[in-house]
Amino acid sequence: MSKFTDPHYLKNEQYRDSSNLNARVELHRRFSTNTYGWFPWIFDTLETLPSPARVLELGCGPGYMWRECVDRIPTGWSITLSDLSDGMVDAAWRNMVVTGRAFKFEQIDAQSIPYPDETFDIVIANHMLFHLPDRPKGLTEIQRVLKQSGHLIATTVGDGHLTKIVNWLKGVSSETDFEPFGNPFTLNNGLEQLTPFFSQVDIKRYDDNLRITEVEPLMDFIQSTYRAKELSVSALAKIRQEIEELLEAKGEIFITKDSGLFMAVK
Repeated sequence: MSKFTDPHYLKNEQYRDSSNLNARVELHRRFSTNTYGWFPWIFDTLETLPSPARVLELGCGPGYMWRECVDRIPTGWSITLSDLSDGMVDAAWRNMVVTGRAFKFEQIDAQSIPYPDETFDIVIANHMLFHLPDRPKGLTEIQRVLKQSGHLIATTVGDGHLTKIVNWLKGVSSETDFEPFGNPFTLNNGLEQLTPFFSQVDIKRYDDNLRITEVEPLMDFIQSTYRAKELSVSALAKIRQEIEELLEAKGEIFITKDSGLFMAVK
């Protein structure tokens, strides 16, 4: 099993705490060309959905979106934030407890959601469906706990996401079968995976790229990925050298992004 879909690795190493995610979010926060923001953009879609509503987020991480958009949360929403990792649930609680807004926090495996049928109006899966080892099982569970006409908001990346970073990692990897970020569930292959479970599926893309002007935030991002954990010190040094040379020659590194969301209706 790939580490990308290995629950033990994801829970106890990659997402044991929020440090790896923090490094990735910080790169996007500082160097994204779209200044509107990823989380406000997702919330634009959420605001079109019914209120009052029972909301479940699977794989909430440290609760970045809710912290950033707390003033926009409809008063009629009852929100449960969940994650496979208890470290992430703890980070989400720490981030949200200071907001004064009531949330429920739970450690949940998305492949076995401990709620009755038709409990939730909205389920959110922000960059997490590609981590499920058995995606059909997870989608069956999501469909089960959604009310009739309920919505799944599932964000992910496309095949062209962070291609330059993928190529750097691929160039120093010993693997012959190298999979890019999000490969099991992307904007390119997600529609066919969702369609059997939902009556309607729409896709929206977020227009954004990166213009990076500093070495360290980019290296922090690279070293936060599960791929980098498999690389030698010399391999990472080779990537650093190329980044330094590019920045010296051009002053910035342009990196394409391809991210967006599916809105699926039960």
